[in-house]
Amino acid sequence: MVQAQQTLVPPKPATAATIAANKAVLSALPFNDKSDFEDAQRGFIAAPSILQIAKDSDGTIAWDLESFKNFITLDKAAPDSVNPSLWRNAQLNMINGLFKVRDRIYQVRGFDISNLTLIQGDKGWIIFDPLISAETARAALAFANEKLGKRPVSAVVYSHSHADHYGGVRGIVDEADVKAGKVKIIAPQGFTEHAISENVIAGNVMSRRAIYMYGALLPRNAFGSVNSGLGQSNSTGTAGLILPSEFVEKTGQVITVDGVKMVFQMTPGTEAPAEMNTFFPQFRAMWMAENSTNTMHNILTLRGAQVRDALKWAGYLNETINLYGKDVDVKFQSHHWPQWGNAKIIDYWKKQRDLYKYTHDQSVNLMNKGFTGPEIAEQIQLPPELDQFWPNRGYYGTLRHNSRAVYQRYMGWYNGNPSDLNDLPPEAEAKKYIEYMGGEASVMKHAQADFDKGDYRWVAKALKHVVFANPENKEAKNLLADTYEQLGYQAESGPWRGVYLQGAFELRNGVPTAGGINSASPDTIKAMPPEMLFDYLAVRLNGPKAAGKKIFLNIDFTDLKKDYGLAVENAVLNYGKPLAQADAKVTLSKATLDAIQLKEVTLEQAITKGDIKIEGRREALGEFLALLDTFPFWFNIVTP
Repeated sequence: MVQAQQTLVPPKPATAATIAANKAVLSALPFNDKSDFEDAQRGFIAAPSILQIAKDSDGTIAWDLESFKNFITLDKAAPDSVNPSLWRNAQLNMINGLFKVRDRIYQVRGFDISNLTLIQGDKGWIIFDPLISAETARAALAFANEKLGKRPVSAVVYSHSHADHYGGVRGIVDEADVKAGKVKIIAPQGFTEHAISENVIAGNVMSRRAIYMYGALLPRNAFGSVNSGLGQSNSTGTAGLILPSEFVEKTGQVITVDGVKMVFQMTPGTEAPAEMNTFFPQFRAMWMAENSTNTMHNILTLRGAQVRDALKWAGYLNETINLYGKDVDVKFQSHHWPQWGNAKIIDYWKKQRDLYKYTHDQSVNLMNKGFTGPEIAEQIQLPPELDQFWPNRGYYGTLRHNSRAVYQRYMGWYNGNPSDLNDLPPEAEAKKYIEYMGGEASVMKHAQADFDKGDYRWVAKALKHVVFANPENKEAKNLLADTYEQLGYQAESGPWRGVYLQGAFELRNGVPTAGGINSASPDTIKAMPPEMLFDYLAVRLNGPKAAGKKIFLNIDFTDLKKDYGLAVENAVLNYGKPLAQADAKVTLSKATLDAIQLKEVTLEQAITKGDIKIEGRREALGEFLALLDTFPFWFNIVTP
């Protein structure tokens, strides 16, 4: 584990092989095309001289764009340790401040990984996607009000169910105003279920892997975090959730708020399970949520999620063109910068559509010829007309891992080869590999030779086995760290760079102990209906500890006027209607159970205060809670 006062091992410079690889990118892509820079600066109104947002009175920082400003400027060429294409994307994302998209449409960019978008109603603002954190959303709205004139918030629209599109809502809206009907919160059907489930059920492991994907703990310099593809980084303030007051259920549904007519296009199963685009006929403007941004997106995000449907994604983009294309003069979205001009937008949409269609169709084509995921990833290539289009570059998703995701969606984890049906786990496999390879010394000799040749992909694979066979081999860990580092320096994708460089950091310095992301925020826990909460408790149940035990509880939620029966039997938790025979009846509010979940009170304290009443065998509830695991956040990834 990394200790607070530990001296960290510094990164190393780019090797000759990496410098050559990155130099080749400069001649492979159309860097003379500056239209993105023109679009990213169009409509500029103002930017803060210093963009650093505090979280607490003690000076804890929730957002710090200044740390990137120190080394990323528009006039500076890419350092040897950064892929020039990723550097270009970082330069574009550093163009920050308040922008006018068109009359009555504004964006605040660079205050978080996502944009705060403001639609001017007759009296107030309609806010689209209020960032990740309350602190950054509050600061972005305040900056807009300062420059444009203060307006109240009339409504908030969540475009989809990812936290960077709703987490900052409490920074701009008082929940009491939502409950009183003064402020509408509009979201696509299914939003609540998916916003909660993604952040809780598998939230712990996703959050740990997100540390890698976003390079969240890496130093912000040319050897560390440069850009995450969608924006510079994630804010680390207070994430919350206010439940929607109105849901959009179908394409073509019209909602008018504060004099602004919004026509919605439902796009479930694309970039998020619940997502929607919005057309503004008054302004001839199309809000694309996160269905088309200025990068290739993920079919399967590296932090982990359900595999997305590339074919459906392409289909909805085609529907956007058919339904709204002829009436659009500007398109804008929750990340990056807008585009203007009907012909340019239609061309953009077609190429984004065909990016996902090609990835799907050709992955399935190769799959049907018998190729496996890794084999497909190695040979699939975009045609020049898609590959040379800047918004299709792999700053976030990549063709390599997206094609493997398509394979996974159709075929699952098994590649059909019998040797991979029941393979050994990594540690046991690694020890046999090293034995067959002639021992650690032999592998290290070959690995160093291949490293010197710049054959980093193979060195990473070979040394992974050495480290998993003997995690005490410091020489192997250091050379593997050097290898990951060079792969990170060459990566065009922000998440790939983060994954490689965080892996190098942990090999050299150990697993961190602080700086993690709690995806199961208090608002999320409180928003969980009992059924979803019980599903989460079932995941937390320790099966081996529960084996042979039988615990039957009836739960009566006084505030919800609902009661349930919980049964631990056969080492699983099931729930349903109240049980005819139970060990105990537990009467409490959902809020009390939430407080216990969030460790705000203990079970004993809640009983003592009278917030929990137990009839029957009093010990049964404690026995049940004792069977629930608390998941460790800082588990190992690059070492066993």
